[in-house]
Amino acid sequence: MAREQSADDPMGIHVASRSVDISRDAPVDDRSLDYADAADDVLVLAIEKRDAQALEALYDRYGDIVYSVCLRMVGDVQLAEDLSQEVFLRLWRRPALFDAGRGKFLTWLLSVARNRSIDERRSRGRRFRHESPPSPTGEETLAAVPATEGRDLAACADNRIVVGRALATLPKEQRLAIQLAYFGGYTQQEIAKRLDQPLGTVKTRIRLGLQKLRLILID
Repeated sequence: MAREQSADDPMGIHVASRSVDISRDAPVDDRSLDYADAADDVLVLAIEKRDAQALEALYDRYGDIVYSVCLRMVGDVQLAEDLSQEVFLRLWRRPALFDAGRGKFLTWLLSVARNRSIDERRSRGRRFRHESPPSPTGEETLAAVPATEGRDLAACADNRIVVGRALATLPKEQRLAIQLAYFGGYTQQEIAKRLDQPLGTVKTRIRLGLQKLRLILID
């Protein structure tokens, strides 16, 4: 997929086999920056200065992960590629949305990918044919991510284990409702219809389940 350059989009992104080629009008030459080894937040700061090489570095680092999350959510290869591109284009346009003081960059990036995928599913108004149910731990999205080196990915793996164990302690009904809402991308109304339960019951299960999870994770 290709995007034409415009005033609102000062870069052109051309995706082929989930690779990215970025061009810009005013190159930023920062020879002191080691893009391959630079920390994520350093690269984001470089993007704020319109350094497209920094965006390329983050795409090389996390492009496959973002694609895997999008593919898991929408079940369509071409759409997942388009959504992955949109996630990084959003990073280019509004890098200030990431706040390093509130968490790791990868966590934020995957959240953007997940939310964008959910928006796409809902806008289509139908379920994708390749959609699969949530995994027992509710974290199949990250489990399917290809192995990549880096402390951020190790942290995600640790978080997956912790969240999986916490979910396993919940009553089955609360666990299923949370999995459908937060890992399956369903609205509460859709969950109620899918489980053939009153909407109020679904809301209560999610609320109580999240309260228990919060206490467990704080522990």
